Amino acid sequence: MPPHSKVTGASPTSVANVNGQSKRGPTSTSTGSVGTRLKSLVVLSVLAGISGILFQHNPSSYAVCSSNDQAIYTVDSTKPQVQCILISGSRIQSTGFLDDIIKSRSPYTQPFTNFLQGVLRQDLPIHYIPEGSIVVPGLSDSHAHILEYGATQQLPLEGTKSVSETVERVKNFILSNPDILNDKTKIVTGGGWDHTSWPSSVWPTAADLDKDPVIKGRPVVLQSKDCHALWVSSEAMKGSLPFPKEVDGGVVVYDDQGNPTGLLLDNAQELLKQPELTNNDLLRRFLVTVRDAHRHGLTSIHDAGLDPMSLAFFKTQAENGKLPIRIYGMKYFNETAEYFGDKLKPLVSADNRLSVRSVKIFADGALRTGGAALYEPYDDNPSTNGFMRIESSVLYDVIPKFLRDGWQVNVHAIGDRANGIILDVFESSLKGVNVTALRPRLEHAQMMTVADMKRLGKLGVIASVQPTHAISDMWYAQERLGPKRIRSLYAFRSILDNGARITLGSDFPVESMNPLSGFYAAITRLSPTGESPHGPGGWFPEQRLAREEALRGMTIDPAYASFTEGFLGSLEVGKLADFVVLSKNIMTVPASEILSTKVLGTVIEGQVVYGEL
Repeated sequence: MPPHSKVTGASPTSVANVNGQSKRGPTSTSTGSVGTRLKSLVVLSVLAGISGILFQHNPSSYAVCSSNDQAIYTVDSTKPQVQCILISGSRIQSTGFLDDIIKSRSPYTQPFTNFLQGVLRQDLPIHYIPEGSIVVPGLSDSHAHILEYGATQQLPLEGTKSVSETVERVKNFILSNPDILNDKTKIVTGGGWDHTSWPSSVWPTAADLDKDPVIKGRPVVLQSKDCHALWVSSEAMKGSLPFPKEVDGGVVVYDDQGNPTGLLLDNAQELLKQPELTNNDLLRRFLVTVRDAHRHGLTSIHDAGLDPMSLAFFKTQAENGKLPIRIYGMKYFNETAEYFGDKLKPLVSADNRLSVRSVKIFADGALRTGGAALYEPYDDNPSTNGFMRIESSVLYDVIPKFLRDGWQVNVHAIGDRANGIILDVFESSLKGVNVTALRPRLEHAQMMTVADMKRLGKLGVIASVQPTHAISDMWYAQERLGPKRIRSLYAFRSILDNGARITLGSDFPVESMNPLSGFYAAITRLSPTGESPHGPGGWFPEQRLAREEALRGMTIDPAYASFTEGFLGSLEVGKLADFVVLSKNIMTVPASEILSTKVLGTVIEGQVVYGEL
């Protein structure tokens, strides 16, 4: 790797020495010698003045370059790969070959610019990326849960293989935290358990927690991997009883004697009363998420469902100082509360670090927990075809209102019936309007009929999808849906081919935060170990994305989906300098090497927030 080169503060003396002249020449009284010396001094003085003006004007300029090739992927169709980018302050000033960006620093024309090349090159700090590495625009996650991720990292339950193993992990957490161990009133929270990976896909119960003597008598609240179920202890339920027998858009699971088992699905989760979180609780969760996001190269996150507490927290953080990461927030819609679209104005902070101009509506539940709304019953449970979490009449009432009042409408829709209903509402609401000014989104868009995929493209509705969901669900999905309907699940290629725009996310903490996991899943449809129900070629490989499409799905497409494509999403002149240095070229290396790629540096507005340049 070429060394970091930096020569600053070029002076008249150093310029003279560079050109082979001595500052002090032999004394002469001849008119010609004096005239020559005077001319030289004038030229040097002019150069010094010009140099000083240029360098004082852009004191924070630097270049990032690849040494032997054009390894900077700009996601700019006019110049998709370049050797260097020039950053001036918080923005990109130039892109191209090193000589080109050197020339771009001078406002003067040839041949004078050529004369200044040595000075300009010497003054400019140049950061060469390691051989084999690349630069890409700052990565975005189009669907995630910021504070919820921070909460699950306190007690992560991802990867447990049974109820007993999960209970054991909870017990060990309590034993390793004296403040919790010595105070049985303190709530224990965690998340990530997945009953579909356990033997017989058995649902857990409060009794499973209560039978452990360390856990018994403590309030324990454990969020499922898909965030559509809570598993709680008997102590945690006490303050919320009695639960209703029926819940609109949700389920309280009861045993044969009519007692709640400690499992709450979808809207029923809201029935559980929990201690109010303090600002310190929220800040601790936020900082954990930011730390991990920067480590994974994320510079922007679309938070999919800000409740009033989360929204107030982020607004306060933005008012107290610059947020350490960009947040595009979706304000949570509560159908039991008063309509707010005409009372609140969309929020965009002055520095564009916080934007809340969209609303998040839940249409149905999740496939994993059997709550996704389907046209036909589940193959593995013919007694149900899932459920809608909200009445169609409410959707037809509020969606047009939100669009009229300037809010982007983003709807969680997973099952084919849910997606069909939402597209019906969008089709009715978007007649005669400028869709590009509104940019409605289907969050997940997991399962759609062929007709609805065509309608999606025709309407201009954005599909916000999560490729890692596909490789998580591929192991059980056919049992749930059958061999025919399974083909309409996670059909990313079909969605694109029907003219729709997609944007990629992870839904963390449901899946890994690492955006390269989503990139890998999108282009391979394989598990991290290279497996799938259809073999090493991938699960329905005809639905794979090309690498360029996957990169766009994490950069310029999320920018479009959040109305920020004018200053984010690609490395173009004038845009903010958000970019990431990756240790391997994910655009060319074998797919098996993508997940071992590391983030060497994450930069937001020209400032390194993780790693180094």
